[in-house]
Amino acid sequence: MPPKPRPARWYAFPVRVLLVTFIGTLISFAVSLLLGILGTVVMSSLRHVNPNMTVAYRHIALPVALVAGSVIFVLSLTMEVRHYRQSKTLAAIARVS
Repeated sequence: MPPKPRPARWYAFPVRVLLVTFIGTLISFAVSLLLGILGTVVMSSLRHVNPNMTVAYRHIALPVALVAGSVIFVLSLTMEVRHYRQSKTLAAIARVS
């Protein structure tokens, strides 16, 4: 006899959505900051001036992380709602049969 599926829990998916959004935003901030620092250093070396690292933080990494975080939030929320509805339907089917 196959194991019974667990019932769908609505309170679990907001935690997963927020956790995935937070981790994805941190990763995108780190990657965009690295690329922003490299771009700032390259441009400042081509112009023979001192690099201004606040440009990499304020004008490159932060906007990229905010956009990526909002996209990750919407996609993660959509996927979790879809998964919740699917598991709820499958549990109802298993309960009937």
